[in-house]
Amino acid sequence: MPRSSAALQPHPDRLFPPDPGVRAVARSLYEAVRDLPIVSPHGHVDPQLLVEDTPFADPASLLVTPDHYVTRLLHAQGVPLEELGVGRGPLPEAESRTVWRHLCSHWPAFRGTPVRYWFDSELSEIFGLTERPDADNADRLYDLIADRLRSDDFHPRALFRRFGIEVLATTDDPCDDLLAHKALAADPSWTGRVIPTFRPDRYLEPARQGWREAVARLGEAAGVDTGSYHGYLRALEERRRFFIERGATSADHSHRDIRTDPLDPREADRIYRAALAGETNGAEGTAFRRHMLLEMARMSCEDGLVMTLHPGVQRDHHTPTAAGFGPDTGHDIPVRAEFTDALQPLLARYGTHPGLHLVLFTLDETVFSREIAPLAGFYPSIYAGAPWWFLDAPDAIRRYRRAVTETAGFSRTSGFIDDTRAFCSIPARHDMSRRLDSGVLAELVAEHRLDEDEALETAVELVTGNPRKAFKL
Repeated sequence: MPRSSAALQPHPDRLFPPDPGVRAVARSLYEAVRDLPIVSPHGHVDPQLLVEDTPFADPASLLVTPDHYVTRLLHAQGVPLEELGVGRGPLPEAESRTVWRHLCSHWPAFRGTPVRYWFDSELSEIFGLTERPDADNADRLYDLIADRLRSDDFHPRALFRRFGIEVLATTDDPCDDLLAHKALAADPSWTGRVIPTFRPDRYLEPARQGWREAVARLGEAAGVDTGSYHGYLRALEERRRFFIERGATSADHSHRDIRTDPLDPREADRIYRAALAGETNGAEGTAFRRHMLLEMARMSCEDGLVMTLHPGVQRDHHTPTAAGFGPDTGHDIPVRAEFTDALQPLLARYGTHPGLHLVLFTLDETVFSREIAPLAGFYPSIYAGAPWWFLDAPDAIRRYRRAVTETAGFSRTSGFIDDTRAFCSIPARHDMSRRLDSGVLAELVAEHRLDEDEALETAVELVTGNPRKAFKL
């Protein structure tokens, strides 16, 4: 007989401070914010999911396969990505069950990680499971979740409403027709708000493979000849306007670094033409991209799109995995980041421009107190982005609050960013942030550095006010 599985019972005081008095204050603050609407200004959920509102296919394709947080740790345990269905789309049921069994049999690998925290919340609070996953109960849990997914209450739109999502931002290619966003906006039965985000990275990197083809598509989408540098800039501006018409409020940028060194317009034009001819080198391509980040800031000042920057990652670190499974499959690795010198040219020009909101994220937490907080504590345009990706974990979030708040306060921070493709993890991620911020504020109350009414007001602002302000929502 299989052994009895352990109970799955997330503690109601999880993540709160251990001191009973401080915990009581944290609990009170959390109760005031736990049911506030979710504002998600940066994420990767496919909007077509909400247009079609078809049932999720199976537990594995919903909770495992699309989530690189999950698949990368399973891969580290020796499970090949092929056996996790990565990059393959819908799987036959037998293979989906195999993926789910891998998750359950490797459940101990997630101990101490935020992934484990999110999973405990999802499985118990969304799907009503009461057993901790393991090798023995994998098929039984699979069947329980699959049965619930067939219910109308678990369709994407029903879950969107149940999660209390007020705003959900997607991340979109500048050439995207945004038809899914248009369809949602025109649907009288849909009352949610789903907005696109302009993500132009591939169009700013002349040294990147496929850049010339991408720029040609950009011109076609914008109805502008991109045979010249001037036309290229116009095409980017036209597509930004198109996104704004579809509800976009921000443009998102992720490169190896965020240097913003200007080029003379004639030199920018020369490099651009050389790149179109396939005659540019890597150094010129990097110089052009750095110049274009400065141009993106100029455009943000003119059209009002919030500019978010998250540098410091080496994409596709494992080249065989990149070749076999494509990007965003769990093998992007952080590198050191630098902000102060990198952004000086941009901030000298636009740092006090009333139209610029510049949200700075990092994968290198050493810069929170050294660079990002001092920048956000002076420039009215800058907001300190919340910990995300490898840093969206309890201890890192606490370190962020302590590193940033003493220099920039709470008001110069972005609000929580879930940055996820895993739809059902959204409420768990936001709940984690609310609990952690309640704990940090409770400690300030206990130290008599804040009155409790101030802590309560701040807790609410961090959940709803800060993201609305930073992202112009």
